Amino acid sequence: MVHQMIHTIEFVLGAVSNTASYLRLWALSLAHSQLSAVFYEKCFVAALEIGSWWAIVIGFYIWALATFGVLMIMESLSAFLHALRLHWVEYQNKFYQGDGYEFVPFTFKTITMD
Repeated sequence: MVHQMIHTIEFVLGAVSNTASYLRLWALSLAHSQLSAVFYEKCFVAALEIGSWWAIVIGFYIWALATFGVLMIMESLSAFLHALRLHWVEYQNKFYQGDGYEFVPFTFKTITMD
């Protein structure tokens, strides 16, 4: 009975953790769209309101660099953290038992010379 309760609690905590992780990814995608809209309004639309061609070119260049730079950094960080979470959290919960033998790192001291 106690063993079943422990597994039930672990399952519920895992489900909440997985849901929170995917909500984090959803929130990050919303942040991407909002940042893109802010960069567009503050850089490119402001340059369009000035009306000169050089302001439009500079405004587009700043908007493109800011959008690409910030969003690529955010997306790279998101992909890295999600992959790290999948490997460490979900793998450890589902497949890792920890009932094998102790890890002994390779050293040249253990090699016997013939």
